[in-house]
Parts: sequence; structure tokens; C-alpha cells
Amino acid sequence: MHRAVVRGLTLLVLAPLAHGASVQTRQVGSATLENVPAISPHISAAVQRFQNYRAATFQDWLSDGSLLIATRFGATQQIHRVAAPGGARTQITFFDEPVAVATAIPGTDRFVLVRDTGGDEWFQLYRMGLTGRPALLTQPGTRNLSPIFSRDGKLLVWSQATRGSAEYSLYAADPSASAPARVIHRSPGSIDPGDLSSDQRWLVFTRNLSNRESKLMLLEIASGQVRELAAKGSKALFASPHFSADDRSVLVLTDRDSDFTRLVRIDLATDRATPLTPQLEWNVDAFEVSGDGRLLAYAINEDGYSRVVIRDLIADRDLPQPQLPRGVLTDMGFSPDGSQLALGLTTATSSGDVWTWDVKKNELTRWTTSELGELDPARLAEPTLIRFKSFDGLSIPAFIYRPKGVPANQKTPVIMDIHGGPEAQTLPGWNPGAQYFADVLGATVILPNVRGSAGYGKRYMNLDNAEKREDSVRDIGALLDWIAAQPNLDANRVAVYGQSYGGYMSLAVSTHYADRLVGGVERYGISDFASFLRNTESYRRDNRRAEYGDERDPKMQEVFRRIAPLANVKKITRPMLVMQGANDPRVPKSESDQVVAGIRANGTEAWYVVFADEGHGFLKKPNNDLRREVETVFLAKLFSVSPSAGE
Repeated sequence: MHRAVVRGLTLLVLAPLAHGASVQTRQVGSATLENVPAISPHISAAVQRFQNYRAATFQDWLSDGSLLIATRFGATQQIHRVAAPGGARTQITFFDEPVAVATAIPGTDRFVLVRDTGGDEWFQLYRMGLTGRPALLTQPGTRNLSPIFSRDGKLLVWSQATRGSAEYSLYAADPSASAPARVIHRSPGSIDPGDLSSDQRWLVFTRNLSNRESKLMLLEIASGQVRELAAKGSKALFASPHFSADDRSVLVLTDRDSDFTRLVRIDLATDRATPLTPQLEWNVDAFEVSGDGRLLAYAINEDGYSRVVIRDLIADRDLPQPQLPRGVLTDMGFSPDGSQLALGLTTATSSGDVWTWDVKKNELTRWTTSELGELDPARLAEPTLIRFKSFDGLSIPAFIYRPKGVPANQKTPVIMDIHGGPEAQTLPGWNPGAQYFADVLGATVILPNVRGSAGYGKRYMNLDNAEKREDSVRDIGALLDWIAAQPNLDANRVAVYGQSYGGYMSLAVSTHYADRLVGGVERYGISDFASFLRNTESYRRDNRRAEYGDERDPKMQEVFRRIAPLANVKKITRPMLVMQGANDPRVPKSESDQVVAGIRANGTEAWYVVFADEGHGFLKKPNNDLRREVETVFLAKLFSVSPSAGE
């Protein structure tokens, strides 16, 4: 039974700091902690119960029918091979740094992996086999992503950015040879290769202007000539382009002429677009095509939950569909012979595993069974989907994790956890943070998908653009109204919580609604859009300007001066916990430095944690453990509760 209740423990009161008061600093591992008290073994033990889970995510198929997966056995995620359903996870990579992606080289037992150093996101590509040392394929000091292969595995293409430049390049190389890579295209702004034609003459790629707009491009590799596909019509997003089996058309996800993302086929001769998925009131999030071009699999995002459809493109009919556990698809891919579809899936009570669907036998087979550590799935919370009305009548969806074992009429403290992005979506998959806070702090965790979130149509996603930025903050004001009306939620103990763009939201909510909060937690959040845009890495600056507005525009300068949390920092009168990776290329450490200084200058309590070996997110287990411990101490004091030790 759940036991996170208020107990007779003497709690340290978070008192405001007098102006000029000293900052207490100590070092724990790679982290510098300011004003953070010592962590008790009791809390460390509670954290470990929820941090010792492992997850398996599908990466790719090898030519022999085995799977490459990513999982963590030590401190960081590494690549493993699973030879058969239920087989051992054989570790292949042994880096100190986490591996982000592994892509198999067709027809071989080798693959290319992507990793960075210390979270700096200057990713490098390495070629590896099942044994032996990795071979570096790219130039240190550059950022390399999106590796794709020709069907025969003899040509590798990827995108590269260089420090201090907004220009991207597409590189091509034979992954098995020592000859240097060659540039096949350069372009201002972010570009991602999508697919190579079967004769390796053509490359289809996307040029990404923002998270809401991109262009679909076709490159003739030999001549270097480029033309835009589907150029006519309104601004749209294109993603994951793939050549048809006959190379006469391109399949691509797009919201062109639709409020929701659909899968369409674009004829290369006529530029005509034909929808391949039915008219849906939900996004098609991903798709895969079998090597022979016969089978299509696509994933539909239905209110956050994934549904997979498999279709025979030749016969033009749907096939029997896999009945998956209710959750969120993380990745999928057809086997080399097209007979099986691998599916990565996570649910609210399982951390992530890999399954396969046999297309001919219509059989679902589980390949991995990931450990939850000491956690009992029966004690984990299943999120509830609710909707509340915002200031203008807009319906806002949110997932709620309520602690198990707490009487339905008992008031609990509340954590409002706002996702980053902003064009992202909180999904009902594995969320160890929400489960942890519900169990250990006895808090109800609410994760809203405020306006600007993906997954609910293009119109909804564009409702927070530029000068409308604070309308999403007002959505949280409406959520506070909803909380106050619930008999089992304590409106006097509400904290705001967020990371990245959600960190900005945490700060902004703290300036608008401080009198309705007990405090807030923010990780690597934007404190001033103007300074953020000046200091974020060059390769992403124009993309972010397209989303937030251009700080060089006098009109937007005025908007930024009005809405920046740093400009309104005197309104933050409740304690704040700020955490940051020193190597963050997206939201630089300066954004956190300046807001912490501003909060302290007003005499308000601010805890600050900086990890020297992390970037935009804390990916190393010891760091993530410490981060959760600090959050626990901070939130427990805000809520005046004693963290539960569990059973």
C-alpha cells in the first residue's frame, strides 16, 4: 500500500536569502551544487528503486535476422545484439559516452553508430562489426547525423554541420573503404538525407526551415542539380521521404493540404500527391516500407497512443494488424526479407521492449523483457487522459498520474510537468519521473499538452507562435483553475516543473502565477529569448528564429522584452531549483546562470546544479540519479512531506 504521507519529520524551511547572502557550494561527482543540502541515504534508496530499470529500443536488423538494440547495463546506453526471441543481449559497444543511434550496413554484420562527448551534440559516426574496435568515419569538431545507406550497402550518406556556421553539407562515402568522403551538396540551414534511389543516382532529402515547415528536395548526385518537389501550395512539413520500389515516386509524411500529418505518394514526373493513408483526425507519426516495396507499415498517434497498420501496396488492401499493448511506439522496421516487422514499444508500466510481427503467420513475438528493477508494475500508476478549458475556450489535453493507494477523496500535492519542444507531445509511455513523484512524494503529476504541442493538428501547433507565445502560459493558468476545482487536489501545494522549452514555461508560469505556486523546478530552460537566440549554436539559430521570432526584428525585440522571464524575474517570489548541463549547445549555460543570479538578487531562494559532463539532458545514470535526489529534497520541502521509503 502507498505510504507517501505527511510525517512528523523536522523539515528545513526554504527561507528567502538576504541580498548578497553567500552561496554554499559543494561538488558531487561531475556536478557542482549550490545551496543544495546533503542528501540522506533514505532518499538515495528511494531514487534507486525507480532508476534501476532498463529499456530496450529497436535500432535495426542485421542481415542474419538478428536485432540491434540499445540498452543500458552500466552507466550509459550502449548497443547490443539479440540473436533470437528471448535471447541474451550481447553487448557490442563499450563507450563511456552513450550511443545515440545504430544503423546496420545492408547485407553485412556491420553497422554505423552515432555518439557525442559529454552531451555536446557534436556527433561523430563510427563503423563497427560485432567484434573489434570502432573506426571513426567523420571529422572531430563537426556534427554528423542521419546516416542512410544504399540498398546494397555500398554508399553511405549523412548530413554535417560545422562550428560557427549555419551551413549544412551532405557527405557520401563507401563505408567499407578508406577513401575520404566527398561533399555532394551544401545548403543553408538544416538538411536531412531521406533515401537513395536503387541505382544510387538520386537522393531525396528535406531542408528544414523550422519545426513547422520544411522543403522536399531531389538531388541528382552526379551533376549536383537540385529541384524542389511538391513546391506548390501552402507552407508544410515534410518528413522521412522514401523512394518507391520503382523509383518513380517518393513516399513522405506531410501536413500539406491537411490539418494532420498524412502519408502521401508524390509522382516524380507530375509532382502529383496521392494520399496513401485514410483521412484521419490524428497524425501518422512514422512509416516503413519493406525492401521489395510491397508492404507498408505506418503508426497512427491517437490521442498519444500508437496504433500500427500494415498494408499490402500491390494488392491495395490492409492486412491483419498486430494487437500491441496500449502504449507508445518508439521505432519499427522490416526485416531484410520483409517477412517480419520489428516494433519498439513502451507503456506506462513497462520501460520499453522490442517485439516482432510475422506478416504471414500473423504472430506477435516478444524479443526482449526489460527489467523494472525493484518496481512492482501493479503498484505503478496508469495515466488518465483529461481535458480542461483554457481562457479562450480551447480544449487542452493532459495526462494525470495519481498515486496508487491514496483514497479518492484525499487531497494530494500537485506537480505540473510541462514538456519541451515546444512542438513536442507528452505521451503515455514509460515516465519514471511521474511514477516516482506519485509514489515517493504522494503527488499527483499532471502533464499538459498546451497549445503549440504536436499531435493535435497543425492549427493547434501554431497557436503559440511568435507574439502569441504567452497564450500557452495562460493555458497553465487555466490548469491552475481546474486544479482548484478538484476535491482531491491541494491547490495550496502546486509546483511547476519543466525542461528545455518546458523550463522556459516553468519560469514564465512562476512570473505570472507565483501566488498560486509553492515553487518550481526548471532544467536548461530559456530565460531570455533574445540572449538565447544570440548564443545557441549557429547550426540551429535560424531554425529557432523561425519558431520563436527573430531577435533582430524591432517588433520581436519588444515582444521578447515583455515576455522574457529574466525581464520579469522580480515576480518570481517562490523558491526555484535550476539544473543545467555545462556542454549544452541548444540552451547554453548562460541562460541558467543569468536567471539564477536574478532570482537571488531579489532575495528569493534558488538552488543550482551544473553537470560538467552533460549537455541538453542528463544521459549518464549517476548524474540522473543525483538530479532526481536533488529534486526530491527540494519538492519534499515545498510540499512539507517526507519521501516514502517504499515497500
